[in-house]
Amino acid sequence: MIIKNIGSNQTEVQAHGCRVLVSYSTPVALQAPSGKYYKTDQKHSVTTSKHINKWCPDNVEMVPQAVMDEWETADFA
Repeated sequence: MIIKNIGSNQTEVQAHGCRVLVSYSTPVALQAPSGKYYKTDQKHSVTTSKHINKWCPDNVEMVPQAVMDEWETADFA
């Protein structure tokens, strides 16, 4: 597992072939091993929304926050 601070209250975690954006302490976006991006469908603060929009490209699939919370065991195809 690689953990990298990428900004104020922003961390990128790399594990299980995924890259995960963690804003504050919440996983909010993910790049799957296939290269496809996913982001939470939950509304977060303005700051967290900025973090997500900066990190993700335009073409992103939304998933429930519960899926993001369990990203290590979820099946991101």
